[in-house]
Amino acid sequence: MQIQINSDHHIVASPELAGRIQTLLRDALDRYSDRITRVEVHLNDLNSIKGGSNDKRCLMEARLAGLGPVDVNHEAPNLEVAIDGAMEKLERAIEHKLGKVAMTASGRRSGKG
Repeated sequence: MQIQINSDHHIVASPELAGRIQTLLRDALDRYSDRITRVEVHLNDLNSIKGGSNDKRCLMEARLAGLGPVDVNHEAPNLEVAIDGAMEKLERAIEHKLGKVAMTASGRRSGKG
């Protein structure tokens, strides 16, 4: 699983921050690592120097082998909360997408029927 981290010019993606993000992703998504080819992380400061509440955004996009991308984002007052929130959302979104694929492959349908 490749991990690519990008940031705008208002956020410094230090080696420590990149290492923290990579560790979080690998720990949370390890059970799906054979299905995930790449994860891209985009860190943005939405209001730059003006500040404001919930002005930090973390967008994560996972590329699943043979499936479309799964993308989520989380806005928060600081990067750590934005990263943690996006990570939780990404994990749930991947679980949901792979669960739907498994149900379709087994011939079961979701919903009432």
